[in-house]
Amino acid sequence: MVGGALQIAGLLLGGIGMIGTFAVTGMPQWRVSAFIENNIIVFETIWEGLWMHCIRQANIRMQCKVYDSVLALSPDLQASRGLMCAGSVLSFLAFMVTVIGMKCTRCAQSSWQAKGYVILAGGLLFILSGAVELIPVCWVANTIIRDFYNPAVNVAQKRELGEALYLGWVAAFCLLAAGALFCCFCRYREKSRSYGYSAPTRCPAHSRHSHRETESSYSKSQYV
Repeated sequence: MVGGALQIAGLLLGGIGMIGTFAVTGMPQWRVSAFIENNIIVFETIWEGLWMHCIRQANIRMQCKVYDSVLALSPDLQASRGLMCAGSVLSFLAFMVTVIGMKCTRCAQSSWQAKGYVILAGGLLFILSGAVELIPVCWVANTIIRDFYNPAVNVAQKRELGEALYLGWVAAFCLLAAGALFCCFCRYREKSRSYGYSAPTRCPAHSRHSHRETESSYSKSQYV
């Protein structure tokens, strides 16, 4: 009962984290224009993502343009492209591996021990994908905060944390939690197996025969 609940909770968290990772990878709201001091532009908002940048005017019109070259991106965004793509692939593989190893999945010629190893592998993949996703999200956030409080940076070039970064932290936490739950499930199965009782062994035929002869001799001696 406990193992099934851990599996379902881990699969739900892993699915949420996987979908969130896909969404974060495609969202343009990684870096948002900051409104500081006299640089107040109420009718225009600038979004910068991994694949495009958008300009939104008065919440009515929005124009997006794909980057002409990877070299046009800052080093943190260039690295974030590859890391987020790797995290998306790892989260998808982890989800598929855990679905295959789920207790309710029936595979031909598969043992429970083999499924336990499959679930453990899926949990480790979830943890790896969450760690890979945390690197670009934290890197970009650190760059934004450092430039925000740097007086040498022009006010018009300063940015704020976008919604994609917050969603990335939530998705990474879901992936890490899903991996921890699947690893705990494997640990729980090992403990339950270690506490199991083994079936009593059958006595050999000659020992049973000698035991019967001993009982018969005791019963005969009682009548003497």
